[in-house]
Amino acid sequence: MNIGDVAKRTSLPPKTIRYYEEIGLIRPHRAANGYRHFEETDVHKLAFLGRARALGFSIEDCRTLLALYEDDARASADVKRVAQDHLDAIEDKIAQLRSMRDTLSHLVRECAGDNRPDCPILKDLAKG
Repeated sequence: MNIGDVAKRTSLPPKTIRYYEEIGLIRPHRAANGYRHFEETDVHKLAFLGRARALGFSIEDCRTLLALYEDDARASADVKRVAQDHLDAIEDKIAQLRSMRDTLSHLVRECAGDNRPDCPILKDLAKG
């Protein structure tokens, strides 16, 4: 099947599919005329990559997960480690975002928002 068919089946843009090929995540066959020819296994890998990316895994994590997926002798502990590391990073980011939200909420509440020049938001930002 061609890249357009694969794009429809995986909901990935052709540009993303070409990029994944360029960085070696997939390796579709090439016809004599140079056109890509995708097999069902390629479609499955691309769907796998699309789901992993939707969950926020980095390209390198996707590379690792795909290699683990293709390895019948893999240890589930290796897969869990990659997922746990990613989950830990998400939890850290959530904590950072909550802190930012709390700080900004406080500053917005403290700002009168009127015609006076005094502004606690700018004072806080100027602290450095």
